[in-house]
Amino acid sequence: MKALFFVLFLLISYNLFSSRWDVQMDGFAAFAQTKYPVPTESGCIRKINLEIEQGNFSKAEELIDQIIRTKSLMEVEIYNLDFQKERMGRIRKDFQKTANDILAYVKKYYPDADENMLRDWEKDGSLEYLIIDGQKFYFNSAAPNLFRINREAKKRKVEVDGIKIDGLDKFLQGYIPEVVKESKKSSSSSIKPIQLKLNYTLTVDANVVPDGELIRCWLPYPREISGRQTNIKLISVNSDEYVIANNDHQQRTIYIEKKSEKDKSTIFNYELIYTSYGKCFNLDPASIVPYNKEIELYKNFTTEREPHIVFTDRIRRLSTEIVGSETNSFITAKKIFTWINANIPWASAREYSTIENISDYCLKNMHGDCGIKTLLFMTLCRYNGIPTKWQSGWMLHPGEVNLHDWCEIYFENIGWVPVDQSFGLKDFQPARRTQADEAGGSEELKYFYLGSMDAYRLIVNNDYSTPLYPTKIFPRSETVDFQRGEVEWRGGNLYFDKWDYKMKVEYSN
Repeated sequence: MKALFFVLFLLISYNLFSSRWDVQMDGFAAFAQTKYPVPTESGCIRKINLEIEQGNFSKAEELIDQIIRTKSLMEVEIYNLDFQKERMGRIRKDFQKTANDILAYVKKYYPDADENMLRDWEKDGSLEYLIIDGQKFYFNSAAPNLFRINREAKKRKVEVDGIKIDGLDKFLQGYIPEVVKESKKSSSSSIKPIQLKLNYTLTVDANVVPDGELIRCWLPYPREISGRQTNIKLISVNSDEYVIANNDHQQRTIYIEKKSEKDKSTIFNYELIYTSYGKCFNLDPASIVPYNKEIELYKNFTTEREPHIVFTDRIRRLSTEIVGSETNSFITAKKIFTWINANIPWASAREYSTIENISDYCLKNMHGDCGIKTLLFMTLCRYNGIPTKWQSGWMLHPGEVNLHDWCEIYFENIGWVPVDQSFGLKDFQPARRTQADEAGGSEELKYFYLGSMDAYRLIVNNDYSTPLYPTKIFPRSETVDFQRGEVEWRGGNLYFDKWDYKMKVEYSN
């Protein structure tokens, strides 16, 4: 292994890679904090923003090109303008379905479906669409999402397809009571450890990078977290040179470089093992004490964080509706958790880099995937003075391996405890009720994911939108989360449509 030498090599080679290194890093920071980071001339800002908001993407792109060509701009401004063009391109990729595409899907369940029905579903928010350059395009997953979002459509799907028992729910109905039962016998909140062996591969398509060019790749890597994720042992990397970010980096990576070869895919791969623990805190509202509001932890994790955690009027009104006059922080969190579970159904989501304010987007659309629902939960908790922080990586349950987001909330004298808003409330089937009662009561198990967590996780991130290591030159494909990986070469970023990824998992106790 030449990891130490490789670090030195990277430090020397960065300036050769891009003469605009420092400017571009500042540009990314500006993008992360600004709605539409464009030149400082207010007229340019208004024109470009207006065209984008009205869906006139081609006009906005023409304006951007004209401004870059005719104005005297700083490199950070050019960088940010270029990203706005990239962002519009990403939105186009996410919204490609036509009315005919949607009708072809829904007619299995509604044989008489027509465009009038589509318009009704659009009005009630069940079908997500955008007008781009005067044409209506639906989100790529709009059709299947209809049967997740719309209650009547959901019922119709059951009538046609029948009831299908989710394999993950079946697994958790056996697993969760065991965790809770064991936790009551243990003096530790960390229980039932398992060993996971991961084989992760990212494959860049052939010929997307010219022959002989250097490809830079960041892959997700486990964090060391006492009582959650330990004993990480790297088995192999398909390169002699790599860099593993230390635990101080909130989005942890293993970085690899390879040269492209003509007509060949470029493969980045590693294999490792680690130990993962279930967590169970058995929280009692009576044990919750008031926060010390003077400490930095409290101040840092109860503040707004633009653009995705903002205390909008919509958030304030909803908080009053959900929380009322409640002052106990655990009961407050429980009320928020329950409301989101009941009112925000899970639905496949567009890329986060295309969403201006994720928590507000969730309330406007009244649906979201795991990360979108998590950011809404975090925003409502922070508004109510409950410290929250992001956590994400992968869910690695047998038969259900996928990207996943959740968070942690902080209680005085207890510490950080996990919350998985997307997994939500668990309804145990009759055959499991006796086991649930033995474990500690159905209510306790129902709210397992408010303060507890299963062991089948890969924790990569303790925050969102933080710099990767080594620093990425070009804008990331995923500007918020980090789970799939990131790839670039000296010609620019490689977006998700230029590569694929695969996770293989082996389990042992």
